[in-house]
Amino acid sequence: MLSFSILGALEIHTEAGQVELPGDLQRTLVQVLLISERQPVGGDVLINELWGDSAPDNQSNALQAHVSRLRRRLRSLEPERSVSRLTVHPSGYRLAADDDELDAAQFVRRIRQAEMAALTDPAKAADLLRSALAMWRGPVFGQLPGGTVCRLASARFEEHRLRARELLFDAELNAGHHSRILAELYETHISNPLRERFCEQLMIALYRSGRQTDALDTYRRMWQHLSEEVGVQPSPSLRRVEHAILSHDPSLALGSGVELLQPDLTGARRT
Repeated sequence: MLSFSILGALEIHTEAGQVELPGDLQRTLVQVLLISERQPVGGDVLINELWGDSAPDNQSNALQAHVSRLRRRLRSLEPERSVSRLTVHPSGYRLAADDDELDAAQFVRRIRQAEMAALTDPAKAADLLRSALAMWRGPVFGQLPGGTVCRLASARFEEHRLRARELLFDAELNAGHHSRILAELYETHISNPLRERFCEQLMIALYRSGRQTDALDTYRRMWQHLSEEVGVQPSPSLRRVEHAILSHDPSLALGSGVELLQPDLTGARRT
């Protein structure tokens, strides 16, 4: 059985170990087919992803040659498989890969499991999210981002990654681990200066650690950054956290179980 990894540079694994595909075009072809979620991909889309504005005059023949080469390579890796993974359909080409065979699909599934676990067991949710985030080896597709389709997929999975970190910090806060995650939270906030939820979480962690002044300074720096760099005001959610800290709102206390610290399953807190 094969497995595919795209949370980093493309990797293909067999029971005997990792195998390599020759050339960027072959690797890009696999990437596009993997992110299609088992749906056929049209020839025009594949040609654009592989060559962009530099497509050869005989582009259809060139694409068919690459598809045939890839099909032979995949067959050689799974000689016991009765049906080729790469098949041709009226609407394009399809690569069969189950969710258990693709790391990105497993990653998204673990996030959904963690969202449900967070409602009753934040420590379990944190463990699930850390195991999911550990699957990342670098940027999606590594140094071979591909064309428009691949870049959009990369952005989608990166959004899932940020969402997983938001959920992780919510779970850790609800489990009472505010001091333990301070350094990690600070680094994440600095790396994502427009992601207000990370700022909220850092403020809460600082406040719970007895550092009210630092929490308010974090808000003021965020307010200044949003105002001067983007020209917007902090969101109502971020202002609500600042007000809660100023007034020593009991809802900030560990174990209060209030909505302020609950994971937002709709994604409404993302900026």
